[in-house]
Amino acid sequence: MISTHSQFVAVGPSITVRFILGPLSRLLNPLVGVLAGRRFVPLIARIDHVGRRSGKPYRTSTGGHVTGDTIVIPLSFGNVSDWARNVRAADGCVVALGGKSYHATQPRFVDAADAKPIVGQAFNAINRFMFRLFGIKQYLFLRITSQ
Repeated sequence: MISTHSQFVAVGPSITVRFILGPLSRLLNPLVGVLAGRRFVPLIARIDHVGRRSGKPYRTSTGGHVTGDTIVIPLSFGNVSDWARNVRAADGCVVALGGKSYHATQPRFVDAADAKPIVGQAFNAINRFMFRLFGIKQYLFLRITSQ
């Protein structure tokens, strides 16, 4: 199911992510944050977004890839994470990926089954296997715009 602003279905992280990636992310986030968005680190994105209540700027590191005019982000922690909710509320963000910066709008939360064709274009077989292993249930699709 493709969730839009009018029909939002909350999706949280899988059990695997909660018990394995959750604790590891606390340890790895400082390193990942330094690498995110850099030229020679193609799969780690840096998301610059604005708090939906505070209006404060935030920066979050996550996985991602560009295919055509779409940025595809596996939602390890689901669409209920603060950064994903902020991007949805603001209807966009700035994504740094592979040394380039993209203005991205029209966020869509897409279930894994519906996202399969585009995820297949964006990520290699090893990445897709890891997404299944970690129980990724949804992806965030963002449209690249010229601002």
